[in-house]
Amino acid sequence: MIIGERLKKARISKGLSQAELGKLVGVSKVSICGYENGMRTPSFAVLVKIINALDVDLEFLLGYDVPVITEENEEYRIMLAKEDLEIINEIKKHPALYNKLVKSPKRMVEIINRQMTN
Repeated sequence: MIIGERLKKARISKGLSQAELGKLVGVSKVSICGYENGMRTPSFAVLVKIINALDVDLEFLLGYDVPVITEENEEYRIMLAKEDLEIINEIKKHPALYNKLVKSPKRMVEIINRQMTN
C-alpha cells in the first residue's frame, strides 16, 4: 500500500518513532504501525494531522508526487505515481506494444489481462 510505505518513509526521514508520531497526531503506536503496514486506514482527521506533523503533501502520501507536465508558472501540473510512471517508461521501451496500447488501450489491456489469467 502506497500510503503506508510513504508514511513510513516520511516518518523515518523526520527521525520520529511510531510512538512519537502517534503522540503528535493523537493515536497509538499500534495505529501508526497499522497504517504503515496497510492493515488500517487513518481517518481523514488523522490523515490531516499526519500530513501536518510530517510536513508532507497529500499527493506524496497517495503516490502522486512525480510531476509529469509542468508549466513555467506551475499553474498547470499533472502528478503521477512513481510506480505508474515506471510502468509507462517500461512500455515505451517496446515501441510496437506502446503503439498498439496508444491506438486501443482498453482492448490491449483486456488482451493482456486475458493472457495473464490463462
